[in-house]
Amino acid sequence: MTDLSRSAIIKAKPIKQGLEAFRDSAQSLLPELHTSSPTTVLDRIGSEALQDHALDLLSALQILPASRQLPSSSGGKNLFGDLSRLNQAINSGDFDIRSVIPLLRAVLKNESDTVIWEKVYDLVAEPTLTTVAKPSTPPPSGPPRTASFQQTPWSFNTGSFADTSELRKNVDPILKSEVEDNLRIDHPGVFNTFFGQIPQLREITSAVLQSFKDAESPLFKEEVGWMEWPEECEETAVLQFLRGHIDRLLQFANEQGFRPSKRRRCISTPNKSIPGSVSKRKLDVGLAYNSNDELKESNDQSYDWSHILIPGELKSNPREDNHSSTWLDLVRYAREIFSAQDTRRFVLGFTLCGSVMRLWEFDRLGVVGSTPFDINKDGKMFVSVILGYLWMSEECLGFDSTIVGDGRRYTSIQRDGQTEQLVLEHRIKRQRSVAGRATTCWKGFAEDMPDQRLVIKDSWEYEERPEEGLLLKEATEAAVRNVARYYHHETVRIDGSVDDVLNSVRKGLSDKVGRNPLHQRAVYAESIISPILSDTSGAGRGRSSSRSRTMSRKRSPSSIQASIPPPKRSCSDSPVKQDMQRRRNRVHRRLVMRDVGKSVYEASSPCGILTGLLGGIKGHESLLHAKILHRDISIGNIMLTMVEDDGFLIDLDLAVKIDRENASGAPTKTGTKVFMAIGALYGEDHNFMHDLESFFWVLFWVCVRWNGPGRLRSETQYDSWNYEPTQKLAEIKKGKVDEEDKFTEEVEKEFTAQCKPLIPCIQELRRVVFPEGKRWLREDRQLYSRMKSVLQRAMEAIDTIGQQY
Repeated sequence: MTDLSRSAIIKAKPIKQGLEAFRDSAQSLLPELHTSSPTTVLDRIGSEALQDHALDLLSALQILPASRQLPSSSGGKNLFGDLSRLNQAINSGDFDIRSVIPLLRAVLKNESDTVIWEKVYDLVAEPTLTTVAKPSTPPPSGPPRTASFQQTPWSFNTGSFADTSELRKNVDPILKSEVEDNLRIDHPGVFNTFFGQIPQLREITSAVLQSFKDAESPLFKEEVGWMEWPEECEETAVLQFLRGHIDRLLQFANEQGFRPSKRRRCISTPNKSIPGSVSKRKLDVGLAYNSNDELKESNDQSYDWSHILIPGELKSNPREDNHSSTWLDLVRYAREIFSAQDTRRFVLGFTLCGSVMRLWEFDRLGVVGSTPFDINKDGKMFVSVILGYLWMSEECLGFDSTIVGDGRRYTSIQRDGQTEQLVLEHRIKRQRSVAGRATTCWKGFAEDMPDQRLVIKDSWEYEERPEEGLLLKEATEAAVRNVARYYHHETVRIDGSVDDVLNSVRKGLSDKVGRNPLHQRAVYAESIISPILSDTSGAGRGRSSSRSRTMSRKRSPSSIQASIPPPKRSCSDSPVKQDMQRRRNRVHRRLVMRDVGKSVYEASSPCGILTGLLGGIKGHESLLHAKILHRDISIGNIMLTMVEDDGFLIDLDLAVKIDRENASGAPTKTGTKVFMAIGALYGEDHNFMHDLESFFWVLFWVCVRWNGPGRLRSETQYDSWNYEPTQKLAEIKKGKVDEEDKFTEEVEKEFTAQCKPLIPCIQELRRVVFPEGKRWLREDRQLYSRMKSVLQRAMEAIDTIGQQY
């Protein structure tokens, strides 16, 4: 690439404010870096501190869009990869740390983008730069680590569960960890970001609030607050207040000539579970509507999670605004809404703790919470928020505008230069999670080819990961067998722009303000709300409290928070060091495949189960010949043809090219823990042997659950595998297979009656996959043929016996 094209990229992808967070964290360096002597700088700062700042700066540079488009200086994919290698070298200490000073000085002195990137290229070209070798010390009893690519670490979220009743005690810890690294609260930009596009919201708010003030008996007074606000903040009374005032909001707006496009209602079911969830879930309060507007306010039980637009959580104590249990309740609701509404891109919600309100946004990266405000002190904000929820368009509420229609839904794709309209017949998969890939699949067809059934798959991928569509296209062109065939792929675009989290969903909402309460001291978490609570506890609610309200109104919540100093941090606790590596982005991608199948659970007989697994193993082997490793063998990714004459693999989300040199740069990869190989759970570099072992665990899992076509046991002793730590689960699995007699005793006891004929098959498969009850010690391509032979013989034996199922 020429210098001219490099300059064009720098101009097209400006740094702008992209390094401001780093500059703020490194202000102590500024006086020293203005000096002329590098030695003096090092003497004053110290190598260790300089190393920390250098690592922070590299993380900040990698986040910049230009780093992924600028060319590598060493023949790699891009400059991003050069920075990754430099990061490793600096972190290992095998690098002349003084050479980073020119780049640090350029950044802190706000030099031009061209100068900064020139300094970057100078640095990555340093002769002292060495690539740090990855560790290669497997456990003595384990197999050799021969993978040629760097391993992306595993993570597990609530979308990784397999067939579980989802008891709250099990789900909550994983749900919390799912969002905790991407949780940011006290963000002052939430309201403007998500409510700022609502037409006439200011005019409607002013008119409605004035109507409350001008009522014959004023319902709101500036120095008092809401006259009907319940003093004790008891749940029933607060719900009555909300429902009554939402009705009045709509009435007053209507009297002023303002009407929402669709009627929405306040519903509350704090003591009744809402239908549509795996486990019983109640909802304190929410806003919902029915597409035909047939649901009546008096019949809340007509609602299910597919109708809920805005979830709300109520607490009587204002101090609970800062308790993690409060926002975790709302995360549970958001997960149910995401699961029930297959075109939902994000979910908005609110918490009301006493009279302290906070707004929330949930998306595939995590959670953002607003600064809190007291609805009695800031009545205008309260009215504006509720009206905003009532007037928002469906797109502003988080629905995907590229999928349209009510009874018959469709979307458009650009394929081979032509626009094709795809009809979505029905949903066949929706991953139950908040943050994560959120994979959703529909069965459908192209309007001009109604006889050709397709699968349309949406997912939210880390932008660093290779696109699944490209891998599947490559596999299809290589004529792989027993793998779903490629039809089309694209990045979803909303209003002409790429649909991602940071720029499309959050509309550029800054991630440099606010805080993560789980990563800071508890004293600071308490300090942010204490001034607001000073006069909102218990007594200060009725008309008699007007004097205390008047006095407290002299300082608004926003001015209170502005006066609170940020908590002091050590260098290792700096916002850059904490957040740079978490400042990730997910992109909405759409993949269309030609082959439609059904789950192995839908098999009509045990032979159908084995047919699906046999086809999956063939597909895995065929992919490996095309130098693609699947890495996510699970019950959901092994499909059976509709006529049950073969099986095939789907989902290359986590697949990689075997000959890749580096990890993708994505922070983690997710998978279904219960099907993972023992070595993968231990953290070994993933190879094809791990995937082949996963086929064994899939068969084991099916046999303890399958009660006939589409019928599963509701609970088994293995449900806990979803929640066990990886190390412990590895030990559990290892203990299951190490002794043949105990294994036989367990499968005879735990396999369902319908799967008893498969016991000889699983016994023989165990001997092949775990010779002498041990994990494999070396890679062996012949394992493919041995496993296929076991499955084929089992199918023939069942056919010979001629049992009817």
